[in-house]
Amino acid sequence: MSNRISNLLNTVRCLRRCGPVLAPKYSGATRKHASWVSGHEDPLENVNFRKSFPSIFPSPHGLCLRFLSQKADVFSTGAEIQPEKNTEALGSEQVPQSSLELKNLKDDSGGSTAKPVVDHNEQFFSSLRKCTCPSDVLDLASESAVSLKHFTNCLTTVWRLLKTLSEDQQRYEKQLIFEHPVFVKLCQHLLRDARRMTRADLVFSLHAVVNLGVPQNTLLVQTLLRVCQEKLNQLDNRCISVLATTLAGLDKDKNVSALQAGLLLLAEQRIPSIRDIFILQNLMKCMGKDAPVFLKKKLEMAVLKEIDHLTYLNARRVFLGLVAMNYCSIPILNACSKKIQENIHDAQFWHLILILEACHNLQYRNVKLFSTVADYVNSSVCILDKKQIILFLSAFEILGFQPRELMGVFAEKVTADSEFLDLKSLLIVLRVYSRLNYLPKGQHHLFFETLQSCLNKYLPQISNTELLKAVYSLCILGYLPHRALDQLLQKESYERLLPSGDLYKEKKEMMLRCVRTCMELDSPSFMKPEFVPTENFSSLVSLNLRKAREALLELLGDENMFRQNVQLPYKYHIDFEIRMDSDRKKVLPVTATDNHPDTSVQRLAFLFVPLSAFCLGTTHPQGKLAMKKRHLSKLGYHVILVLNKKFQEMTNEDAVEFLKGKIYSENASPVFSSECA
Repeated sequence: MSNRISNLLNTVRCLRRCGPVLAPKYSGATRKHASWVSGHEDPLENVNFRKSFPSIFPSPHGLCLRFLSQKADVFSTGAEIQPEKNTEALGSEQVPQSSLELKNLKDDSGGSTAKPVVDHNEQFFSSLRKCTCPSDVLDLASESAVSLKHFTNCLTTVWRLLKTLSEDQQRYEKQLIFEHPVFVKLCQHLLRDARRMTRADLVFSLHAVVNLGVPQNTLLVQTLLRVCQEKLNQLDNRCISVLATTLAGLDKDKNVSALQAGLLLLAEQRIPSIRDIFILQNLMKCMGKDAPVFLKKKLEMAVLKEIDHLTYLNARRVFLGLVAMNYCSIPILNACSKKIQENIHDAQFWHLILILEACHNLQYRNVKLFSTVADYVNSSVCILDKKQIILFLSAFEILGFQPRELMGVFAEKVTADSEFLDLKSLLIVLRVYSRLNYLPKGQHHLFFETLQSCLNKYLPQISNTELLKAVYSLCILGYLPHRALDQLLQKESYERLLPSGDLYKEKKEMMLRCVRTCMELDSPSFMKPEFVPTENFSSLVSLNLRKAREALLELLGDENMFRQNVQLPYKYHIDFEIRMDSDRKKVLPVTATDNHPDTSVQRLAFLFVPLSAFCLGTTHPQGKLAMKKRHLSKLGYHVILVLNKKFQEMTNEDAVEFLKGKIYSENASPVFSSECA
């Protein structure tokens, strides 16, 4: 009996030292007068914040639980605590309304609460729903929160309100949150009562704490992770989805790794029964690239079962989920693309950019989707910022898709007013227009002059590598920026451009060689040569050209009637060369025309090119191919572009007829298949 009385007295003394459960009200006036707080200061670096976590909860053994523990093990298992890391907010995650709008509450034992408690709960959650900023929630908690359900809902509401703010506002509000005395008390309640929480409150509290920036190596986060392990089998599908999202933002440690391993096993069992696409896409995003292939396929089949219920929002999220898994499912992507096209006017600017980037990462090409996005951006060009249009153009350029109308409209804007083009934007514009080989109709000279004027403005500050990229882009388009060329080819610039040990030296040398070729062949003073020296690069023919060689042999009857693998000056190469009379009616032996050069002889250059050499879904050659065609024409060749993929699909008879039509036709053009789209 004396031991029991002694324990009771010790408990009373500890409670007196602890003080009240919650600090006095932290008034809204405090927030109004906190203008001294720097918007860019990290709240976790604040000394007062670190000091504001006293050891106030006595453990059963008379020792204190530490909320912040930088070096001590959290659990008796000896799990190592990882270095501190602030996790970024996941904007797409939703706090469940059911967790926030609780009207008929029951206590943890399952019994019904008394009527005064019910009235208080209704009043509390009604006030909680009216809060408009995190500090309002914390003020309410200091006044009215009395139960564990109140504390957990306050914390998740703080995160829900915070994530809707801009980055600058979030930094400011985080500072206020971490300096608010009630926030410390809320975290201490979570730490003390973690095992008493409901499964939903547990995972949403962990999600909120991590995204608010509480370091991963704190006792609070590690305790919540450990309790999640213990209750893992009790979690419903939505809780699993939220937990997976949270773990994706954490560093690897023993608790995280153990929880992820258990989550994979649980997800494998649950996936076939999940009918909510939102949960499925969350699992896709959080399983990541390292997930087993069979698990990726299970997720794919589960999504396909619910594909008829796809919404625009879920379609966008599924896109990003597939990127996170690095898994290209064409049926899912086609369905998502269709839904996005149908709801294109509901799409936000950044959503469309992310979708285009996802298509690139998954190597997914959908001309209809790209055209729909381009048309929508073009129709909204008057309300979009010019920098936003540049981002769209850059995304399309990476995909190899030419949004012709959008590029024309933007070229007009640049010509009318180019002041908005900083150096970075200028380099992007030059890269986009050169790779996609677009010249504004009727005003390309004015467009070039405007871009050159912008480039000249930045010559005193531009780096040699950036200067090379800018000049290279203009040269591909057939324009020579003289001032920029003079600066680039100075001895000092050349030496700094190609230092020894440069990882990109080979690429830079290729670009410089291209610039020098353009300076010579695109110069107004260049004259078409009467004779072009050639040599056979190799007598061997690559596998993808054997079919063309056999067709030419059958059509022309003799190897002396054409040349293969021909190497030209300026390091240009053509697959097959054929020489004909001036009327394009008779093929001439190559050896005879070599011995007696004749300006009336027409030289045909066949180039068998891959799909990637054309802009997506068109027969329009991209920049490098267009430049090569232009230069071969100046060397006296009539260039015939052949899409190799289409040619390889032809029968031998069709291949012979096709080449016959190209050789004896005055207007030979590239072959293109609608299947390429």
